[in-house]
This record gives sequence, C-alpha cells and structure tokens, in this order.
Amino acid sequence: MYKLMLDAELNRAFDVWSSYLNARTGEDFQVRARLRSTLGSARAAADEGDLAFARALVAQMYDDAREAGLPWAPEQPGPCAADRQARDYAKDELRQVLPVHLREDLESIAIYLRVTGRRLQSAPGLDAATRQDILYVWARAGMALDLAHPTAARRELERLEAIAQRCGVEP
Repeated sequence: MYKLMLDAELNRAFDVWSSYLNARTGEDFQVRARLRSTLGSARAAADEGDLAFARALVAQMYDDAREAGLPWAPEQPGPCAADRQARDYAKDELRQVLPVHLREDLESIAIYLRVTGRRLQSAPGLDAATRQDILYVWARAGMALDLAHPTAARRELERLEAIAQRCGVEP
C-alpha cells in the first residue's frame, strides 16, 4: 500500500508537470526546456526504480520554476494537499489491488472519521491541547487508512469518538 501511495504521488506530479509543459504559456522557453529535460530524467529514474532520485528531481523542478519566476508553473502542494491528491490518484489502483470487502470497510471508516473529525473541529470551547489530540488521532487514523489497515484505523476512530464524548460532541 505504501508503495502504491508513493507511486501515486509521483505519477500525479508527472501528470501535473506534463500538462503544464505541454501548455503554451508564453513563458521563458529555455527554462521550460530545462524543466522538460528534468521531467524526462525523473520519469527515467522512476522507471528504473530509483524513486528517491525521481522525487528529488521533481522537487528540483518546483524550485527551478519558482526561482525563474514562472507565473503559471505548478506550485508544490502542502503536505495535506499532496496526500489528498495522492489518495485520489491511488483510488483506481486500489480497486485492482484490494478486495471489495476491505475497500468498503476502509471507505466506511474514512466516512466516520471525516464526520467525527469535522464535528470536533467545529466544536466551540475546545482547548489547544484537545485540538492537538484531535489532529494527532485523526492523522494516525489517516495513516492507517493509507496503509489499508482497518483494525488500526478503527482503533483510532474509537479514540476520536472517545474524545468527542468527553467534549460533549456527538460522534
């Protein structure tokens, strides 16, 4: 599962950069040519199994575009957005890899997590420590879902529900 998520993250970056580089934006052609070359090297590294080098090249592309001041170049997503986008990219492959009952179980837990987490996030009067606990448990549950581990995700959901009950929020 972890490899699937890493592949999805890299494939998403490849698609975003390919789309950008194939668009006619009128930006600096030399910089775009260098970016296109770096993208080709990143794809080759990924094809050869050197995912760490491929990710480093993609990160370099974001830096190069920012330093060159390319206004239409993709911006590197933050950690939360990157994870959300990688999950979205991995959905199709997960359908091929995971059995239906496991997928449905994970999706059900994810729905309960979102609902409980949002209710807690919007609850008035929570102190900073409680909010930090909520985010921590929510993140652990998300990691468990990413690794397709329903037992761990359910355990974290139960912890989140316990926090909700303690705070007087309906889980």
